[in-house]
Amino acid sequence: MSGPVVVGVDGSRSSLTVVEVAAQQAERLGVGLELMEVIGWPSGGTPAGVPSWAAGSTGALAEAERRAHSAAPGVRIAREVLVGEPGNVLAAESRRASLTVVGRNGTAGHGTQRDDSFAGHLSARMSGPLLVVRGRPNPAGPVLLAVHGTSTLRGAAEFAFAEASLRGTDLVAVQLRHVVATRPYGESGAAAAEDDEDFALAETLSELRKRYPDVTLRCRRPQARSRRALVEASGDSQLLVVGVRGRSRFGGGLLDPVGRTALREADCPVALVRC
Repeated sequence: MSGPVVVGVDGSRSSLTVVEVAAQQAERLGVGLELMEVIGWPSGGTPAGVPSWAAGSTGALAEAERRAHSAAPGVRIAREVLVGEPGNVLAAESRRASLTVVGRNGTAGHGTQRDDSFAGHLSARMSGPLLVVRGRPNPAGPVLLAVHGTSTLRGAAEFAFAEASLRGTDLVAVQLRHVVATRPYGESGAAAAEDDEDFALAETLSELRKRYPDVTLRCRRPQARSRRALVEASGDSQLLVVGVRGRSRFGGGLLDPVGRTALREADCPVALVRC
C-alpha cells in the first residue's frame, strides 16, 4: 500500500516521541507522513478570521513537524486538523493509510480524556495495521511475531516478515499455547487444534521465507506456554507483531488475551494487524 503513515498529534511531550517513530517508519516504507491533530468543537470564541478548528493547533503541529524532519529529513510531511472524536477520525483515516501510529494512551485531542484502552478499542475499527508506541525497544533486536491461532496468523506473519526485511533484522516467531480460551472441547480436541496450528504455521512460514530470503527466521515454543514468555522476549526486540480480529469473544475488551497483554506489558512498540 502506498498511502501515508498517519500519526496522531496532541501537543504532549510523549506524542512527539510517537511522531519521531512514525517518521522513521514512513522513511522505511518510502511513503509520506501525515501529522493529524483531532480536536473537539471549542467552547470559547476564536479570533476573527480564524477557523474555529484551527485555533490553538498550529503550535503543536509545527513542533511535531520539526521533530519529524529531525528524525527523517527526507520524508514528505503533510499536516491536517480535523474535528471529531479521535478514535472515529483515526479509524476513518486508516482506510487510506499504510499504517496508523498512536502512543500508548492513544491521541486524546483537545478536550477529551485519555483512556488506556484507546488502542485496543481503536484496533477493532481500523482498516489497516496500527502501531502503538510503547516500551524501550532494542534497536539491534529482532522483530517478534506472536503466533496464537490460525485465524490471525497469515496477516500478522506477512507484516512481520516485511518489517524484518525493511529493518534488516531477524524475525523471531514465538508460538504460544493455551492462550485463547474459546475451545469448547476436551484434551483431544485441543491437541488436534494444536496440530492444525503447527501445520498452518509451517506452511505460512515456508511460503514467506521464499518471498523474504533476506530474513533470518527463528522459532521458539516456550516451555511455560504462557503470555509471560512473549512479554519477556519483547524486552530485547524492536517490534512485537500481534494479529487481532475485529471482534472478540472475550469480555472486558475488544482484544483477545494476547493482544491485551501486549498493549499493557510489552517493552517495545506493538503492531496490531487486523486479520
